[in-house]
Amino acid sequence: MTLTIRSLAELQQYEGQELGTSAAHTITQEQINQFAAATLDFQWIHLDQERARAESPFGGTIAHGYLTVALLPYLWAQLVVIENLKMQVNYEIESLRFNQAVLVDSAVRLRAKLLSVKDLRGIAKARIEVVLEIEGSKKPAYSGVITFLYHFQ
Repeated sequence: MTLTIRSLAELQQYEGQELGTSAAHTITQEQINQFAAATLDFQWIHLDQERARAESPFGGTIAHGYLTVALLPYLWAQLVVIENLKMQVNYEIESLRFNQAVLVDSAVRLRAKLLSVKDLRGIAKARIEVVLEIEGSKKPAYSGVITFLYHFQ
């Protein structure tokens, strides 16, 4: 279920709470290839399926770590919809730790907790604990804290 928030006061009501888990998203080789093209990161571990099967410790290609981070806005929007905004700004990523590689065709999902909300003269500074879970794995792809600034109308 997606949570809809319409104001700074509503956002503050969820401080300290788990906000849920997104739907699963499968990372395909095509998505990895497109990310490589967009970022000019052409490491064989991501793109060369035959070599990765033969030489990598993972037995196949893996998603770029930053591809999994780039999925944050998409997965976050499945958990929380913020309305009545003038603007939203990605402000900070703090203590992000990559814990495990995401193999091609793995399904990932975001779990999030709203750690804190500060009122900066009408702008909400929201710190969110994020964990990117990999379906079928005990260890997440990454965990950390992100901060968004919400400029409400």
